[in-house]
Amino acid sequence: MFGIGMPELIIILVIVLIIFGAGKLPDIGAGMGKAIRNFKGATAEPEKKEPEKLEDQKEASNSGSTPQDKVE
Repeated sequence: MFGIGMPELIIILVIVLIIFGAGKLPDIGAGMGKAIRNFKGATAEPEKKEPEKLEDQKEASNSGSTPQDKVE
């Protein structure tokens, strides 16, 4: 596992505990989990969103709609 053994992981965990404290660890873990999940989802997802956005922009520009002025 990248040349990191159990003693190194324990040292890293102790340093993180000292820096952030025990109260913040669940928040940090949840944030990292969400980030990893989003990254995996973005890399596994086919690049089909960009053509859809381009088509939507073309349709909006072709419709000739103009923004309405606010009436106070």
